[in-house]
Amino acid sequence: MARKKQPVDKGFVLFDVVYQDGTRTSNRKVPSSEVGGLDGDVPAKAFIEAQDRKIAEMSNNPRGPIKTMTRSPG
Repeated sequence: MARKKQPVDKGFVLFDVVYQDGTRTSNRKVPSSEVGGLDGDVPAKAFIEAQDRKIAEMSNNPRGPIKTMTRSPG
């Protein structure tokens, strides 16, 4: 008898990010597999920082450090 595979959650969690310089970005997508568990939303910060580094590398416009990060409402 074949076993059913566990469903894979391919969704995203959205975050609003405020940087040290006061700039804000809304609805930053983080895979739901990166959040939750024992660490909560902490891994999402590392994921967004990695995105920022990649964007800065391509645009030569570095982003400042993250001040606060909250889940987007809705």
